[in-house]
Amino acid sequence: MKVDIDTSDKLYADAWLGFKGTEWKNEINVRDFIQHNYTPYEGDESFLAEATPATTELWEKVMEGIRIENATHAPVDFDTNIATTITAHDAGYINQPLEKIVGLQTDAPLKRALHPFGGINMIKSSFHAYGREMDSEFEYLFTDLRKTHNQGVFDVYSPDMLRCRKSGVLTGLPDGYGRGRIIGDYRRVALYGIRYLVRERELQFADLQSRLEKGEDLEATIRLREELAEHRHALLQIQEMAAKYGF
Repeated sequence: MKVDIDTSDKLYADAWLGFKGTEWKNEINVRDFIQHNYTPYEGDESFLAEATPATTELWEKVMEGIRIENATHAPVDFDTNIATTITAHDAGYINQPLEKIVGLQTDAPLKRALHPFGGINMIKSSFHAYGREMDSEFEYLFTDLRKTHNQGVFDVYSPDMLRCRKSGVLTGLPDGYGRGRIIGDYRRVALYGIRYLVRERELQFADLQSRLEKGEDLEATIRLREELAEHRHALLQIQEMAAKYGF
């Protein structure tokens, strides 16, 4: 879908200066950008430089934590009452003055985040294994108030499915915590920026209005509009997260 943003303004002109192709400039098309601008490298590793003093110092700081984890067989730290989201944590650094590329999954190096939306039981097992207590309100929220993916899948299993799962006759079922994850295409953020992507979602959302009013394929239309609203919300959260790091 063509986005009504003036890509000739200075913001885009500077960012896209020197890149070939036109189709990817008029619509979201990462493949077209790559096809017009990639250059195969057929040499060896001789172009690589040695690690800088800053990189060496940063890596040693990380290794301090890894050595502690190897000795204790436990994480250095992990959250007990924060469900991780794009904006759940403040900015985190290893050693801020030395860092050229910033961003940690939480607010401290090697600190593990909680991912309760897949299921709460595995998290509870980890807490018990490492001698920590889960916040009671947090446990109540994801046990009684907020249905997790794991519970939702179990609710539709038949008794025979449950018995086969328990006995190991069936494996690889969709209640597994690591299955069906959505992987973000962050190349789009780098190439187009958040503003462009948000506007594209808004246009797609508005384009479905006539189908909604006519009642055409109503269930699919409402679901798609909800998903587009979630896309927009997540993109704005990325923008909010980046602002914590000064971008």
